[in-house]
Formats: sequence, C-alpha cells, structure tokens
Amino acid sequence: MNIQIFGVKKCFDTKKAERYFKERKIKFQFIDLNEKALSKRELESVSRSVDINDLINSKAKEYKNLNVEHIRNNAVKEELLLNNAKLYKTPIVRNGKEATVGYMPEIWKLWE
Repeated sequence: MNIQIFGVKKCFDTKKAERYFKERKIKFQFIDLNEKALSKRELESVSRSVDINDLINSKAKEYKNLNVEHIRNNAVKEELLLNNAKLYKTPIVRNGKEATVGYMPEIWKLWE
C-alpha cells in the first residue's frame, strides 16, 4: 500500500484521514495543497477514480469568484484545479491507481 494524502493542515477531515492511517500503523505521505498542488499527471490519475466534479469544493471562495458553477467543460475545470489548489475538496487520498475524496474509511478499509 502506497498512501498519499493531499490536503491542508487546517482541514478537519484531512486530520481525521491522517489519524485513521496512523491508528492502523499504515505509512502515508502527506502533501499540503497550500505548499504543493497536484501535478497534471496526479490529477489525471485521481480523476480516473473520482469524478472531477467531486474534486471541486463548492464552498470555497474561489468557486464563487471563478464562477465554476457555470462551467460545464471538464478540461476547463481541470485547468482551474491545477491553477487554484484552494478549489480542491479535501482530503484526496490516493492508493496507487485508486483514490477517494473526503473522509472515506469504509473504502480505505478495503485497501488494507
């Protein structure tokens, strides 16, 4: 298992995800989206498991400022995500080719 958690330190669900893996003594790599955003290849990998619309946080200030709700083209949404890390819903947890968004212990349990 090769777990990566993409999130922000102040996110409650990100902290819960970290705790989930720590309690099970499962090693993981934490990537702070405030410091380093997902690369294009990472986003493509995650998008194979998770719909791009599920990756977007509709409660983020950037969502309203960028009028994301009116954008239908997924390529444009992908470009917005690559350039605006604060648009991501967190945590994004990746295990190889599988990925989840949000706190999803019922799926992570299947990875063990």
